[in-house]
Amino acid sequence: MNLAAIVLLLLMAFGGFCIAYWQLLLCRREARILNSHRVSAHSAIQKSRMDLLEIRNRARLLEDSVSGGASAVEKLHKAISNTTFGLIDLFSKDEEFRQTARKARATHDQTSQQIYKTVRTTNKALHILADTLIIGKAEKRLASRKRDKAQGSDDGQ
Repeated sequence: MNLAAIVLLLLMAFGGFCIAYWQLLLCRREARILNSHRVSAHSAIQKSRMDLLEIRNRARLLEDSVSGGASAVEKLHKAISNTTFGLIDLFSKDEEFRQTARKARATHDQTSQQIYKTVRTTNKALHILADTLIIGKAEKRLASRKRDKAQGSDDGQ
């Protein structure tokens, strides 16, 4: 009888270990599924962040391109006007004509500087406007998705 009780206890212990091992396998499976969902959600958040960063970088690149282009055009414009007014000053024999050309040059240079300054200011203003409208909306959309998902996960538990 003693031997039968020992065998019965051993079988019960073995059954307990089998059940524990089976539970361990189920928990590991659930942990893998949960981890894959976490990684997927993290990837979606990272993708949204990268998309927003790409939009910001494109806007910055556009602003820098317009500003650089305006500077290049301004330098070329100055070179042409300096050459033109310099040749007039050099080859003109009439002193009154030279004085008129110098006044025209001063007016031209001042107007040109104001125009290029206006182009740069407008470019910055458009960048700020685009940042406010486009990027601000994208950030709000991303933030609202985070809130909705956080509220959805709280409600589901």
